[in-house]
Amino acid sequence: MPEEVLFKFERRMSGADIATYLRTVADSIESGESITLEAGGESVTMEPPARPTFEIKAERETSSSGGPAELSVEFELEWDEGDSDGNGGGELTIE
Repeated sequence: MPEEVLFKFERRMSGADIATYLRTVADSIESGESITLEAGGESVTMEPPARPTFEIKAERETSSSGGPAELSVEFELEWDEGDSDGNGGGELTIE
């Protein structure tokens, strides 16, 4: 399925600033409110269903030039457009 990027933002920032953004998203999800992303004149509002699919991925990307590997943790919410309930399963622990 082709992917259409609706919004993209990337910037190095402090852990405290990142935590603030994640808390804002978490509060919106918990209260069932829409999530609006805005930066540089771009904006998108999304309305996750009550039960979106939650994906976490930890990756190591090695450089072909022999430089240091890049590590990442990705948090993703997914749902079908028009989905009002979503589906899920399994247990997750984050420490």
